[in-house]
Amino acid sequence: MAERTPWSLSGALRGMFTKPTIDANTWEDLEDALLKADFGPDVTDSVVTDLRAKVDRFKTTDPKDLQRMLRETMEERLSRLDTTLHLSERPAVVLVVGVNGVGKTTTIGKFAKFLATYGRTVVIGAADTFRAAAVEQVATWAERAGAAIVRPQHEGQDPASVAFQTIEYAKLHGTEIVVIDTAGRLQTKGGLMDELGKIRRVIEKQAPVAEVLLVLDATTGQNGLAQAEAFIQHAGVTGLVLTKLDGSAKAGFVLAVQEKTGIPIKLIGQGEGINDLTGFTPHVFAQNLVG
Repeated sequence: MAERTPWSLSGALRGMFTKPTIDANTWEDLEDALLKADFGPDVTDSVVTDLRAKVDRFKTTDPKDLQRMLRETMEERLSRLDTTLHLSERPAVVLVVGVNGVGKTTTIGKFAKFLATYGRTVVIGAADTFRAAAVEQVATWAERAGAAIVRPQHEGQDPASVAFQTIEYAKLHGTEIVVIDTAGRLQTKGGLMDELGKIRRVIEKQAPVAEVLLVLDATTGQNGLAQAEAFIQHAGVTGLVLTKLDGSAKAGFVLAVQEKTGIPIKLIGQGEGINDLTGFTPHVFAQNLVG
């Protein structure tokens, strides 16, 4: 991630940290930079209050000390949740959920490629059977990633039965990881959550669900989080995937979303290419964020 810093705060903060001393303008500039990066007012206020206390405690007036403290604060807060992907089961089953339009299908392809680079075998279950285009899209991404695909056997097939067949395929072929695409929208939220519950129950008759990953579009920030609240409440989400972080100036959303939901970020997408998905490392992210 070191070369990908279009979303870094360092540009906005550079002038602040090269000043001779910490003054009232320093705190105003810091607050403005955090708000513009979509940390949100609550997290911004909390971070600034924390840093003011540290500056007072250590009796420093050196902006370089403030920069280091900001970096350490970011890393500490980002590290409060376990960002590890738990995929030790065989097969390890991952449900991918999220509203339509967040990049869910492309994320699945990138995730399959990400797993393949670590030598894992992957099969994708095209269980978003309510949109014919979704099946074709995920099949295209599966091919790019070198992953197997289990398609519906007929139009409008029950999504849970596609998930069932995907687990069967994994067991038959010894495939290590199963990634299940799911619908992002039905006529009612309740109907969608019922459908996800059914998929989960069918899967768990064959294998435990290792992860439920919720895909969020970082460019929509807090609005995107509001759209996804039903998934968080009802789908048993274990991890977040943030897409479209490249050039979005929404880096603060990374911290804000973890603190608001209590769910760890596990993957970050930073581009359109199939290799543009990485695991989330708080230390590296904080380093790039602050500079």
